[in-house]
Amino acid sequence: MKRAVFPGSFDPITLGHEDIILRGLPLFDEIVIAVGKNSEKKYMFSEAQRIGFLKSVFKEHSKIRITTYSGLTTDFCKKIEADFILRGLRNPADFEFEKAIAHTNRTLSGIETLFFLTAAKTSYISSSIVRDVIRNGGDYSSLVPKNLSLR
Repeated sequence: MKRAVFPGSFDPITLGHEDIILRGLPLFDEIVIAVGKNSEKKYMFSEAQRIGFLKSVFKEHSKIRITTYSGLTTDFCKKIEADFILRGLRNPADFEFEKAIAHTNRTLSGIETLFFLTAAKTSYISSSIVRDVIRNGGDYSSLVPKNLSLR
């Protein structure tokens, strides 16, 4: 079985995340959306809310599984027998950051990282931008998957 892990905090999920996951579906038998636990991070949404958002967005997709994990992503991949990590790249800064992590992951574990360039129409969207729009009472609906209510 070809299984990929798409890790992140998804605080909240954006159109960019959704695009990468849906474009990855034809390549894998299963994509595991893995919500990372990081005690150092201050989240806007609880873990339960983030899981709920993801389940709502991907409820029609039987090849997608949603779960949480803590620790190294590669250890989680080994635990669930995933040979690939799926990541999205919005800009050159993302590439440089993700490249270093991908090289380290492959060196330490043999797990390959596949990069998808975000669609031009979503390349400017980040979870931090969405959170800022929400904090300031703005209309975030064009930044997140359809019918997703975050308030």
